[in-house]
This record gives sequence, structure tokens and C-alpha cells, in this order.
Amino acid sequence: MSTNQPINQVTSQLINNSTNQLVNYTLHLADTTLILSQRNSEWCGHGPALEQDIAISNISLDLLGQSRNFYQYAAKLSGDNVTEDSLAYHRNERDFKNLLITELPNGDWAQTTLRQFFISAFYNFLFDEMQSSADVQLAAIAEKSLKEVAYHVKWSAEWVIRLGDGTDESRQRLLAALEELWPYTGEMFIATDYEETLINSAIIPSLQKIKTSWQAKVAEIFEQAELPNPVETFKKSFMQTGGKQSVHTEHLGFILAEMQYLQRMYPDAEW
Repeated sequence: MSTNQPINQVTSQLINNSTNQLVNYTLHLADTTLILSQRNSEWCGHGPALEQDIAISNISLDLLGQSRNFYQYAAKLSGDNVTEDSLAYHRNERDFKNLLITELPNGDWAQTTLRQFFISAFYNFLFDEMQSSADVQLAAIAEKSLKEVAYHVKWSAEWVIRLGDGTDESRQRLLAALEELWPYTGEMFIATDYEETLINSAIIPSLQKIKTSWQAKVAEIFEQAELPNPVETFKKSFMQTGGKQSVHTEHLGFILAEMQYLQRMYPDAEW
């Protein structure tokens, strides 16, 4: 491979030519937490109260730390000149494998906190199971991340309950957020080819097992919020997919344009 190609093309070719399904899955986890971190960080300085502004900023930092752990592992698996920075900053939107729900606009506070609850509840069950992974490194990252994710679930669930069981306006805002986000939740549990391979190898847990636990948690929190169980309400809803296979909404390109600007303008810049 010629080293005089633009670094983003070099990185893309290394990943796309890889037959290592573990790289693809690790990138999926890294991309998902990175993009959600980027979205949540947009609230910095705009939260409804100082305490909550700090809380969501800290959650963004937690997610960024998790994404770094996964990118570092993906870089190690990829070899050659791949680094965590090249994976984050030098790939295009058709290389990213994040869940579609993470790239959607924040909307209002209800939409942001409900999205965080849906994703955090999923990762809480995923990382708990992944602690027993046949891959030692994935198991270690899951164990390290679990304490943070448990807090994310608690914080976001409290907001779902507070908004659902609050004023008429807060309830309607949460229901509107649910209408917007629910069609994107199914992608978490629809296994790609690379996930199927890893499930069969006992490297990652069954997504169907996690789905059962996740649905029970969602039902529990919505009951406390005195809202109908969305699992039953939207049982036949169409689910949007594609993010894990690098097919994205129009929003991701704008996120990456802002996030990757400095590295694109000043390649290999360091502090």
C-alpha cells in the first residue's frame, strides 16, 4: 500500500480489507460511544440547570473515554499505522458503524435524556454479559465501563420518570421524543454478520438475551413514569437499520465535519 495516499484513505482501506470481524465490532462500539458523546457535548452550557449541565457533560466525557478504549483496541487489532486518532478523525461517514440513534439531532431535553436511557440500559446489560467474553480485552473494557454506565442508566431513568410523571407539557414532550426515537431502538438487537460470528464464538453475548432484559427495564421505568409500555404500544413498528453497516442518516456527515475539522486542516496536529 502506498504511504503517500491521504491518511483517511489508508485507514479506510485497512479496515475495509480486514476480515477480522472483531475489528468491525470494536469499531461499532467505539463509533457509537464517540458520536453519542459528541451529540451530548452540544448541551454544554445549555442545560436546563447548572447541575444537569455538568451531569450531561460528565456523561459525554465517560462516553469519550469508553470510545478511546475501544479505538485503542481496534487500532491494535488492525496493526500497520492505524491509531485511535486515525480511526476517529480520518475515516469518512461511510466507514463509521455507530447506531443511527446516536447521530439524530438532540431535540429537546426530553429527547436527549430518553435517548440516553435507551442506549445506557442496552450497554448496561451488554457490558455486564461481556465481562465473561472469551476475548480478554473486551471483557476488561466492559468491566471498566460498567460502573459509569450504571450511573448513566440511573441518571437518565430518573429524568424519564420525572418528565413522564410531571406536568402535561413535560409528559407530551417525552411522548413526542418516544415517537421520534423508538423506530431506531430495534437496530441495537438486529445482529450484523460480524456480530453473528462473534456471538457464535462466545466473544459477545446473544443480542436476543439482552433484548429481553432491556425491554423489561424499559417497561419498569415507563410504569414508574405512569406511561404506557412502549414495547407493547409499538410492537409492530418498523425499525430503522443501517448504521452498523455504515449506512447513515444525513446528520452524521455534519457531525464529522465539525468533529474532524482540526485534524483535517492540520494533519497530525498535537497539543
